[in-house]
Parts: sequence; C-alpha cells; structure tokens
Amino acid sequence: MASVGTGTLRLSKHEGAGNDFLVLLDPSDQIRLSPAEVRGLCDRRRGVGADGVIRVGPGDGRATVSMELHNADGGIAETSGNGLRCLAQAAVDGAVVTPPRFTVATGAGVATIDYEASDSPGSARATVDIGAVRLVGPASTAGGRPAQRVDTGNPHLVVRCEDPAAIDLPVLGPELAADYPEGINVEFVAAGPGPDEITMRVWERGVGETWACGSGSCAAAAVARAWGLVGANVHVRNPGGTLEVSLGEKDGDPVLLGGPVRRVADVVVDRNVLT
Repeated sequence: MASVGTGTLRLSKHEGAGNDFLVLLDPSDQIRLSPAEVRGLCDRRRGVGADGVIRVGPGDGRATVSMELHNADGGIAETSGNGLRCLAQAAVDGAVVTPPRFTVATGAGVATIDYEASDSPGSARATVDIGAVRLVGPASTAGGRPAQRVDTGNPHLVVRCEDPAAIDLPVLGPELAADYPEGINVEFVAAGPGPDEITMRVWERGVGETWACGSGSCAAAAVARAWGLVGANVHVRNPGGTLEVSLGEKDGDPVLLGGPVRRVADVVVDRNVLT
C-alpha cells in the first residue's frame, strides 16, 4: 500500500454543471489520502482546486467499483450525485468499468450509472440512479421560510425563497447548517422560470457554496413536487448549469439524476507538496 505523503498522485479533473472533482483511480486499493492531502488538492489558490476528491476503489461484491468521497475540507461524505457522474467519466476513460451501465458502491448504498460518450471531445452524459429520496419529518421553517429536511443518502435542508440569487448564502448557509451538528447541505429553491423547473443555490457541507449539487438537486426536486410546484420530471437550474431529475411516479421510487459531464484536465501531483 502506498504510504501517505510519498510518491506522486495521478488524477483527472471533471465537472458536472460546474461542480468539480478530482478523481483518483485506485482499482488495486493501494492508496490512502489524508485529510491534509485532500485539503491541499482542493485549495483553489495553493492546490489544484476542486469541490472534492474521489478515490475509485475495487468493487466489493455488490458493485463494479467503489467510491470514497472526500469533501474539500478533508472530511468523508456518503455520496454525491455529480461526484458519481464525474467518477463515471474517469472510470470509463481509464478502462476500469465498461459502459453503458455499471454500479458503484458508496457510503449510502449501491448506485447504478448509465453512461454515454459524446461526439464532443472530453464530454459525455451520465445518469445516476440514486435510489429513493425520503422527506424527513414534517415541513417546518428555517429563517422564517418554508423548509423541509430530506435524506438522499446524505442530509439536506431545502428552503423555499423568492429568488436564490438574492440570498446572502455565505451568511445564511452556515447559519442554518449550524443547527445540525452532524452537518447538512442547505438548498435555497424558487419555482420557475418555466413549467417543471426550479432554480437553486446550495451551501454544501464541508465545501461551502458550489455551482451545483446533484443530490441537492434531487432533494430540491422532491420537495418542490411535495409543495405542488413541479411534476415528476424536473429541470433544476443550478448556477453552473441545469440538471435533470426524474422522481418516478410516487414517493419512494428510484430517483434519476442526469446531465453532461466534462473532463477538464489530467493532473500529476507530488504528494510531498500537499502537506
């Protein structure tokens, strides 16, 4: 097993709707990343820059491969919708999995991914079955606004507002998240601009504001349907791009998250400079 802080790391950088991840292929399960290394990689001024780092390990009998997801602060997260879509492109490009369909074991269970390459170099489309999305407890309020907790395999708080662009997210995001010591992702959501569309901004646990959140888009779509704002197929407009969420016919049905994914760069990093 490679020791922490020695040798080099070879990663690829991918983005889905502006939500960017560094992906490390480790099918032989030889590499372990320290929190300090993850923070160094994700630092946008002193490192490469990313919302998180994903290590792709071997399958465990349930799935083709496994995902170890690190937030930018070095902490471990259960799953990520856009992270899974970025993992898919890296794993296909690295011949670790075979498209069009494969499975990934995450901290939230096994996810199925459908993958389709694009004619545009470096681009593809990936759709993730993230399983059931569960509304947790009754509707409530957060900061005086309608709110709903959601479990998508990771925790979310969806808050309704008139215009997400007008929200002081660096203040309100961590302020609302502070009520949840275990950590939570906070989405501010408004209806529109078109039918079956919502607009969203997100404050992600362990990262801060990101340009998009895949599991957050699924959470927001499920709550928006519960509020009577949309139907079963929802376009979620994130600052970095639009993601497509299919909720199924009834609560508890598997939820699909789809959209484009793009390979940005290949990266080689000396581990000694990260700590």
